[in-house]
Amino acid sequence: MAVERIENVEGSDGEAVPTTAIASATAAQTTYPIAPGYAVNVRSGPGTGYRIVRVLPEGSRVSISCQRPGDSVSGPYGTTSIWDNIAGGEYISDAYVKTGSDGYVAPRCS
Repeated sequence: MAVERIENVEGSDGEAVPTTAIASATAAQTTYPIAPGYAVNVRSGPGTGYRIVRVLPEGSRVSISCQRPGDSVSGPYGTTSIWDNIAGGEYISDAYVKTGSDGYVAPRCS
């Protein structure tokens, strides 16, 4: 992979933007809120038959590294078979995550 050095970047107002600000914004990972009023089971795989590894408390936010199909689940954000990988070997149903989409918002897990 090639990396190019950026010398000068201009913002929308024509002012120079420090490249460190751009790198920081790019490195920040998007997080999504869990449905209000719910504590969500985190499972070892993409389905309700997988063991519960922990429970996310109400008010949690998650980052989604990848998504994969699994058991269909109904929740506050509809019925879906999409499961979100939030950490190594940890999945939650997308029916409990406010992603703003009924489809995939992250790459498919390999």
